[in-house]
Amino acid sequence: MTNTAASGEKPPPEPTGLSDASSGTSPDAAPETPPDAASGNSRDASASASASSDEARLAELGYTQVLARRMSAFSNYAVSFTIISVLSGCLTLYLFGMNTGGPALITWGWVAVGAMTLLVGLAMAEICSAYPTSAGLYFWAHRLAPERSAAAWAWFTGWFNVLGQVAVTAGIDFGAANFLAAYLNLEFGFGVTPGRTILLFAAILVLHGLLNTFGVRIVGLLNNVSVWWHVAGVAVIVGALALVPDHHQSTTYVFTHFENHTGFGSGAYVVLIGLLMAQYTFTGYDASAHMTEETHDAATAGPKGIVRSIWTSWIAGFVLLLGFTYAIQSYEAARNSPTGAPPAQILLDAVGATGGKLLLLVVIGAQLFCGMASVTANSRMIYAFSRDNALPFSRLWRTVSPRTRTPVAAVWLAALGALALGLPYLINETAYAAVTSVAVIGLYIAYVVPTLLRLRRGDDFARGPWHLGRWSRPVGIAAVTWVLVITLLFMLPQVSPVTVETFNYAPVAVLVVLGFAATWWLASARKWFLRGKGPTAED
Repeated sequence: MTNTAASGEKPPPEPTGLSDASSGTSPDAAPETPPDAASGNSRDASASASASSDEARLAELGYTQVLARRMSAFSNYAVSFTIISVLSGCLTLYLFGMNTGGPALITWGWVAVGAMTLLVGLAMAEICSAYPTSAGLYFWAHRLAPERSAAAWAWFTGWFNVLGQVAVTAGIDFGAANFLAAYLNLEFGFGVTPGRTILLFAAILVLHGLLNTFGVRIVGLLNNVSVWWHVAGVAVIVGALALVPDHHQSTTYVFTHFENHTGFGSGAYVVLIGLLMAQYTFTGYDASAHMTEETHDAATAGPKGIVRSIWTSWIAGFVLLLGFTYAIQSYEAARNSPTGAPPAQILLDAVGATGGKLLLLVVIGAQLFCGMASVTANSRMIYAFSRDNALPFSRLWRTVSPRTRTPVAAVWLAALGALALGLPYLINETAYAAVTSVAVIGLYIAYVVPTLLRLRRGDDFARGPWHLGRWSRPVGIAAVTWVLVITLLFMLPQVSPVTVETFNYAPVAVLVVLGFAATWWLASARKWFLRGKGPTAED
């Protein structure tokens, strides 16, 4: 969007960390200075100015620089793009889409949800530019809310963000465990049972905990690799599905065929709850905000990372879903696949056993990248929230390794919290859909609260260098409306008849966390949380 305020509106501050030297030449360099030296000096000066500006802005917000600021704008974008991960979200909930609307909803639901998600992301990005800190959403809420209620707004926003982050990590790595189990079944005859799936789920979480323990450099490198893995993976998979099979579904079938295996008689109801498939995929892009304290030129790189991750995923996901849906050879065979993963069956039926298993490995690799990035973002949120003493045992979770300058304890809390949320699968095999609902509800409530408060502030909002200009208000209103709709939708039953086995426990999980946060708030936190001078890195 624009970096220039609309006529008559408060002008934005100058962008931070930008310099004439960025072109590679220095306007102040002496004529006799060799070009290479001038360019090198200019880059060094620009990097130094950027780091200084980022740390100064962070200090203005009440925090001192503790985490290592090593990430580029591309790396910041890569984290959010990797967490959205169309090869994870689209495919792990593909069975849900097949049962809840079928090809028509898989296709058009993606288009509609992507458009609305972009509006939510645009509204978030504008606020991220004004407040580039790992605290992210709850800090934004504190700064934008009325003074008397600011601490309460921040407290509950933070708790919804923690709930959503833990749930989305659980959903991603559980999906990876399902696909890995399908591969092992195909290759080695590995019997897929709830117990074995949970063991794979735990192993994947441990792997991601270990990777994040080694520090931001290795995670940043892997996230950069992940972007190209996803782009190349989508291209290779869709290319194979387009060229190899002798038979493809018709365009009419892909865009209009409706399926309903939910047990509900109302087609409209099925369409509405079916939006979960796409909306779950579009989660986690707040990671760009949570990584701003580790990113250069954070006030512009953070918001750009949010927006770019959404629109690039929107395009890539649409292509991917079309590729799979056109390539369906037998709808019922895929839906009832013994692998437990319809996309795996579609690959096997379309390109053969060997090719299908190789492409399945591409999908699993993307899902592992996705889970790793989710643990990264989750740990930064836990670290930031603990820095303001908002979690039990905060003193532990906010510790930073002196060797890697990463919040190692928070990494492992993120992994263990996700494992705990996935354990109900041992009792209720429909629990995965509920975990994805919890992820969407928790995250999107946290996403939209700052936007709602920003709308209430009106012109009394000091914009950052990246903002929406005159579009800020209409975009914000659309974002708030959309989140209200999906929050209600994804608490509704997803299968009929509703029994103990099919019950959507998302409302229960949300109410438990909300009840805990409310009780702690009333009993204690309202007396000290963010009181006085506001958020601070100090005890």
